[in-house]
Amino acid sequence: MSTATQTVTAPETTEAPASPVNLSAKAAEKVKEIRAEENIEDTYALRLKVVGGGCSGFSYDLYFDLPQEIDQTFESQGVKLLCDQMSLMYLAGTEIDYVEGLHGAGFKFQNPNTKSTCGCGSSFSV
Repeated sequence: MSTATQTVTAPETTEAPASPVNLSAKAAEKVKEIRAEENIEDTYALRLKVVGGGCSGFSYDLYFDLPQEIDQTFESQGVKLLCDQMSLMYLAGTEIDYVEGLHGAGFKFQNPNTKSTCGCGSSFSV
C-alpha cells in the first residue's frame, strides 16, 4: 500500500510594511479636514519635518508638499505622508495625535526618541 504525501502551504499575505510614523485616527481626520477646506490636490502629501531651532534644539514642522526624490513616502490612517531621511532619523516610532484643550488645539507628537521637551511642547532635544 502506498501513501501519498501532500504539502499544504499557507496563503501569502501582502501586508503593507508598518509606517515609521503613525497618525492617530483623530489626527488623520483633522489632516483630511484641512486638505478638504483648503482644496489641496491629491498629489500633495503631508510632509513631516524636523528643523533646528526652538528652545530645546529641534522643532517639528507639518505642511502639505510634493514628494521629492530623496523622500521616503508612507501612509497612516489613509493619509499619505512623506519625510526626508534626516528628519526620519528623529521621527521613527513617533505617534502624532490631534488634541484640543483650554490652551488651544494642535498636533501633538509622542516621540520615543526625545530626551526632553520644552514647556510648550513644540521643541525637543535628542
